[in-house]
Amino acid sequence: MFQFETQLNKLKHEVLTAVAKLAKDDKLTKEAIEKVPYEVIKGDTAMYRCCVYKERAIVLERAKLASGFLANGDTEDLELIDIRPDEQIIYVIEAACDKCPINKYSVTDSCRNCLAHRCQEACNFNAISYIAGRAYINQEICKECGMCKKACPYDAISEVMRPCKKVCPTGALDVNPETRRSIIKEEKCVNCGACMSACPFGAISDKSLIVPVAKRLARGRKMYAVVAPAITGQFGAKIGYGQIKNAIKKLGFIDMVEAACGADGVTVHESNEFVERMEKGENYMTNSCCPGFLNYIEKMFPDQKDKISGTVSPMVATGRYIKKNDPDSKVVFIGPCTAKKSEAVRDGIKGAVDYVLTFEELIALFEAFDIDPAECENEVVDDASIFGRGFGTAGGLTAAIENYIKEAGVDVEFKPVKVSGGIEIKKTMNMAKVGRLSGNFIEGMMCEGGCINGAGTIVPSLRAKGVFNKTNIQATKKTVLSNKSLKEYKEINLER
Repeated sequence: MFQFETQLNKLKHEVLTAVAKLAKDDKLTKEAIEKVPYEVIKGDTAMYRCCVYKERAIVLERAKLASGFLANGDTEDLELIDIRPDEQIIYVIEAACDKCPINKYSVTDSCRNCLAHRCQEACNFNAISYIAGRAYINQEICKECGMCKKACPYDAISEVMRPCKKVCPTGALDVNPETRRSIIKEEKCVNCGACMSACPFGAISDKSLIVPVAKRLARGRKMYAVVAPAITGQFGAKIGYGQIKNAIKKLGFIDMVEAACGADGVTVHESNEFVERMEKGENYMTNSCCPGFLNYIEKMFPDQKDKISGTVSPMVATGRYIKKNDPDSKVVFIGPCTAKKSEAVRDGIKGAVDYVLTFEELIALFEAFDIDPAECENEVVDDASIFGRGFGTAGGLTAAIENYIKEAGVDVEFKPVKVSGGIEIKKTMNMAKVGRLSGNFIEGMMCEGGCINGAGTIVPSLRAKGVFNKTNIQATKKTVLSNKSLKEYKEINLER
């Protein structure tokens, strides 16, 4: 039904689909989970690992996470527990993490044992000596400063960093020197999922809530789907936004509500909050719609967390709107972000959204329930403004606030600093901390390029962005925030 960019994406999909089918049919047991590896890995020939037995062991750990359990743990307690506040979302699957080099710097055969010994002279920790006619780095002493590599005239020192560790914005990824496996320091992790996207072996995955959602859908329970704007770039140009909505309703959801509607309400609330802060003499404010960015500030720049906007995210705003009108319903947010799973259970937020799924988990549900979006009817979807939908890409929030300030005739200087990705965010927050920020509002998106590059997406952001832009422009003619959104969300509590 779906085409996947890599074999790894296909494997993840097959595991999620198998678990979703078990949940839908109410057959999820310990024995059933243990059979999933044999359904996914058929035959006796290994394709990617040393043996088929290891491949199945890895699939079993992935199936546990997909079922809501912890990888590397057991499945004795089949009473699934929802994600709790401060619970880790991203986990390393130990059996899958075994092939990356542990040493960042090492000497290659290009070393000529030159007389200058510039690498040794450059090392401030005496980690370099000469053995058997070439330089040798003592890894127990090496501090990985990189000075030896810079000094070598033959470029004989290679630099290799694990992909997961390289992309981690907080330094939460480390290596266990005894097992050579990656480990996550939970006190630093912001659950952004960057490491999960970067690992070429699929050794890092997120805990899933697909089981309780599939069970409720199969039982006909009252549930609404809140869908992130970034979904419009995930199914290609031939599948319209209205078809996606129809497919989601065929799953059993009462309705699909755009998170972009909540984004319209958030735009107004956050714009007014910005004006109030500037009038009070504050030097800058940040957005709060990206949970990865919010978590990053709280953990890496705790002295700046009072600069974070007190406005909720579009996900929460939309969830509160639905609960206000239908208190007995359950709300499922569907988006590209793993960090949203932790946001939904934060203190002061919990209750607005009951479950969070990624786009990867959504297509697994489609397959489990035998629904093809390409064969669904194209419904009309035009509740949100183009600015609300623009939240799916970097700069979208800023464009929405600029538009609102202009339309409302607010007399305030709005100087946004738009950044996405860990490297740029770190630079910007350091500048803000020392009072050298070039603006007075930071729009930070933890994923480079914005939500369309989230860890739970289906297709690469470069391919998704063109479809995203074209689809959103065609789907709505509204160039300003809708009066409907302004009126309805004005009555909703949008404070964190």
